[in-house]
Amino acid sequence: MKKIKFRADITAVTIVVFISCIVLVSIMLMQFRTVEQTDITDIENMRESELRTALSEWKTKYEDINAQLEDTNKKIEDYNKTIEDNEAASKLIDEELQESNILVGKTDVYGEGVVVSLSDGEKAVDADDLIDLVNELRYAGAEAISINEKRVIAKTDIVDIDYKYIMVNLERIQGPYVVKAIGNKEQLYSMLNLKRSGFIDKATTNGINASAQIQNKVEIPKYSGKFEINYMQEVKSEE
Repeated sequence: MKKIKFRADITAVTIVVFISCIVLVSIMLMQFRTVEQTDITDIENMRESELRTALSEWKTKYEDINAQLEDTNKKIEDYNKTIEDNEAASKLIDEELQESNILVGKTDVYGEGVVVSLSDGEKAVDADDLIDLVNELRYAGAEAISINEKRVIAKTDIVDIDYKYIMVNLERIQGPYVVKAIGNKEQLYSMLNLKRSGFIDKATTNGINASAQIQNKVEIPKYSGKFEINYMQEVKSEE
């Protein structure tokens, strides 16, 4: 998605306001010139009734011009409010877009969390072990996860290849495996180290070398693959 800008709207508003001001000033100047060009002798010779009529006409013209001025000021106020609303909407959309990119894995991120190290022992690390670890981290509240610097997202596949390699995001990786997770560091660490049910205890019991460390700053790269939507469509409510 691209950042939404409203420069075109602001330029259009500026032109409209500028033209409106020119029209109003022109009308007023025409009225003033008419007064200046009126012979004072003609005014003195006019009857009272004629003067009243002329005064009424001038009053009407003044009221019309004043009404036009108020209308223009109202339009300017509305235009300014529209610009402010558009700028506020643009800022909100930018914030939501940034948050969405972080959540789906489109940006590099960092934060407190844990780093888990796995290597072959009596038992070799396989895809199922990594899947179990990722699921446990997610259950413990991990907001971002990576395996050997490969970002794990909702569409990530973790599969064994010929019992020699593990494929993550269609890329081949080998041990030792470093799994990073960003989240509440104490909560993540405690969940991993639960006796008999935590991943670390179960992995070491099964013969895998496994350990977890708390870190105040864990850095996880963005997802390097392509995001494609081929079948999903937005459900639109019927009005």
